[in-house]
Amino acid sequence: MAPRTSYPLPALHPFLGLDAWRLVSARAAATPSATFLTWHPFEGDDRNWTYVSFARDALAVAAGLRARGVRAGDRVIIHLENCPEFLLAWFGCAALGAVAVTTNARSAADELRYFAGDSEAVGAITQPRFARLVGEAAPQLKWLACLDQDPAGEVTHRASGTESWAALHGDPETVSARMPDPGAPVSIQYTSGTTSRPKGVVWTHANALWAARVNAAHEHLGADDCHLITMPLFHANAFAYSLLPTIWTGGKVVLLPKWSTSRFWAVSLRHGCTWASLMGLSARAVLSIEAPARHTYRWFGAPAIQPEWQQRLGVRTVGWWGMTETVSHGIVSDPWLPARALAIGRPAPEYGIRVVGPDGRTPVQADETGALLVRGVPGLSTFAEYLNNPEATADSYDEDGWFRTGDLVTVHADGWISFADRAKDMLRVGGENVAASEIERVITEVPGVVEAAVVARRDAKLDEVPVAFVLAAAPYSDPASAPDAGLASRIAAACAAKLADFKVPRQISVVRALPRSTISKVNKSALREHLATGSLLAQAERTWLAAAAVDPSGDAE
Repeated sequence: MAPRTSYPLPALHPFLGLDAWRLVSARAAATPSATFLTWHPFEGDDRNWTYVSFARDALAVAAGLRARGVRAGDRVIIHLENCPEFLLAWFGCAALGAVAVTTNARSAADELRYFAGDSEAVGAITQPRFARLVGEAAPQLKWLACLDQDPAGEVTHRASGTESWAALHGDPETVSARMPDPGAPVSIQYTSGTTSRPKGVVWTHANALWAARVNAAHEHLGADDCHLITMPLFHANAFAYSLLPTIWTGGKVVLLPKWSTSRFWAVSLRHGCTWASLMGLSARAVLSIEAPARHTYRWFGAPAIQPEWQQRLGVRTVGWWGMTETVSHGIVSDPWLPARALAIGRPAPEYGIRVVGPDGRTPVQADETGALLVRGVPGLSTFAEYLNNPEATADSYDEDGWFRTGDLVTVHADGWISFADRAKDMLRVGGENVAASEIERVITEVPGVVEAAVVARRDAKLDEVPVAFVLAAAPYSDPASAPDAGLASRIAAACAAKLADFKVPRQISVVRALPRSTISKVNKSALREHLATGSLLAQAERTWLAAAAVDPSGDAE
């Protein structure tokens, strides 16, 4: 089947006659000398691009792609860690009408093999650290281009058998202007799977423009803002919440290879950063270090409203909820309004929001928890489709056209909404519904616990029972040290004291590392697989430690 070249959109919408490339070129024409991008590597000097120089360099990549036979609708894999070349490749594809397939830089060979085959990619752009992996996983690619060195500086030479990044550049003047089609696909991002293969989320050019315009409004961005990006660009958070809205308003982006606790405030002060998106490790880290007396941050974006951040750092938070499929925030707070602590926000005016009970139709009452449904316009405010998977696309909507997010939220009487759990993180213990997050909250209150992940283990009598994996604080985090023999007992006692008996974990494993997926989230699928296969914990822990050593997603030092 030939790749789809366009998706139907409403007859009238905000982006007629526009596409993602027109956004960049229009910004270059309007503010040619304004700095768009500062690349702050961990080694070496900063590099800067104005909007004009960035547009020129992206067109040069487009010319190089065109010279290799890439045409509108063709898919090109971008398998890179954060770096300027990621952005130049993405917008080079957009200028040509090609589709950027952005893959998780931590993907295994089997995953890359699937991504390349499912997307029918014609070529790939990667870095020395991944070149052999990509080449072996996708031998059907017509070409493979490789950077001269890894963004974080681990490898200094391009891998043999690949084209150089410089060779991928052509004459920008040879790229003729295309008629913009906002319904044309612009990117594919593969969501993490649970028991099945990840699904390829297709975004149109209109989706990218929606993210740019709507997120800029939600985040109160202006041309004077400087957005620090530390999250991976292959993830919707960094691309849709940080990069695209900054381009919409003509602001500046400071890009880091990855999160670095020790560098955060120094980099922020140096570049006058005003905006950053924080979650997980980065959110905890910012609170763990002393903030400078003077800084320029106006807002932090976060998965929930954090009054403590304003009290300690003098920075208000914009709470939000969204996912790759919704493009923008379906639920968001306004930092100018008094807010409920730890809420994710209120329904965004651009979307329909419903929260329903077990029957999938009846709205929940105040302070009840239910399934979150979102209504938007496919290809505009919500994703176009799951690539090559019409059944999954159809199944993701109910009979009335509401998208099933798979998330559970609580609607409070005052109108604020709080995140409860992923539906797949709800355990069914002997007929009782148990939220993994409820157990994790109790565990993380125990001194000595850094992080906790609770998953279900199959049980012959009760269907499922909760099992906890706990990341302990130092010195147990040091592989040479011995575990705190009493920590598991203290956790068990705390759970017994604060939770109903059926919620108490049947097994508590204190570990030195947890498996991670995108943006340092705990990969609960890996924990479930460990339980299902019955593998030795010590063996699994060594695998998780090795992955953390390759990409700690923490202080890059």
